[in-house]
Amino acid sequence: MLAYIIRRLLLVIPTLLGVMLINFVVVQFAPGGPIEQIIAEVQGTAVGATARFGGGTGGEVGGGAPAPVDGSGSRYRGAQGLDPEFIKQLERQFGFDRPAHERFLKMLGDYLVFDFGDSYFRDRSVIGLIIEKLPVSISLGLWTTLLIYVISIPLGIAKAVRDGSRFDIWTSGVIIAGAAIPGFLFAVLLIVLFAGGSYFSWFPLRDIISPNWREMGPIELVLDYFWHMALPIAALVIGGFATLTLLTKNSFLDEIGKQYVVTARAKGLSEGRVLYGHVFRNAMLIIIAGFPGAFVSIFFTGALLIEVIFSLDGLGLLGFEAAIKRDYNVIFATLYMFTLLGLLMQLVSDLTYVLVDPRIDFESRAT
Repeated sequence: MLAYIIRRLLLVIPTLLGVMLINFVVVQFAPGGPIEQIIAEVQGTAVGATARFGGGTGGEVGGGAPAPVDGSGSRYRGAQGLDPEFIKQLERQFGFDRPAHERFLKMLGDYLVFDFGDSYFRDRSVIGLIIEKLPVSISLGLWTTLLIYVISIPLGIAKAVRDGSRFDIWTSGVIIAGAAIPGFLFAVLLIVLFAGGSYFSWFPLRDIISPNWREMGPIELVLDYFWHMALPIAALVIGGFATLTLLTKNSFLDEIGKQYVVTARAKGLSEGRVLYGHVFRNAMLIIIAGFPGAFVSIFFTGALLIEVIFSLDGLGLLGFEAAIKRDYNVIFATLYMFTLLGLLMQLVSDLTYVLVDPRIDFESRAT
């Protein structure tokens, strides 16, 4: 097993390198950039800071300069009339005066020691921003994953035991609706109904704690925290419990039909003993082992729009604002952290399989 872990850890290196290289190359063709943001602010046209170049690529990060958009010969839209030395100073400030391959190699060297530099527009270190925003995203991912498991596993077992019954059919309709409607649409509906949209104003719409949280006692602070998190977590749970429920049901149905279950029933064991003493462990193998992957999936993808909709200051909102502002240090740092954590969680998921069922041997399978 140790050899398998070492191989998987070594595989992280080329995978991470490939992901970063692909995204770095894509950015070379992305329109706009931090220099254009500064130019737009200087010229008083910040609304158009992310506008596309006329027939070219993003100059300050591109593999080739965009075609000039006026007679000034400037590489940047809106730079006409500005001192060329000012533009060169901006390029030196952001590091865009060097070739793309040098910037990429320097980025890799810095990222090996988790040196992500400073944000272009926040005047803060990127690692400080990530540490500051991380608790919000972890809260969303952790509570959502736990609630999804708490709801989906009992529901899936009940559906398997009552397969084909009215209960199974009715709950299947609810599950299909949950799977078909994206979580962010539920979020908008919850805001309209319960967060002062059109009907009730029972829940707050931003942040995870109230501004006066320092004045609260421990119990009051916990209640305030869950009061703020109720709607975001509900939106994620409603949109995410369907898959795990069906997986649980199908796993139990598959195990219930096997010969050892028939034998246990023939020996006179009660249905509860058969179900929870024999079937449960085998059926729950894939479900329990998939917990790390489920958490990472919700942490990476599901929470992004929810953070934006509910104005929760987490990594999702940080990455979204960085993409809008073309804050490349923040974009690549969050991408690097997400990719690294995702790859490590895949390894943790494999190890969880072995812990749940020692009969699984990934090392022998790899050979």
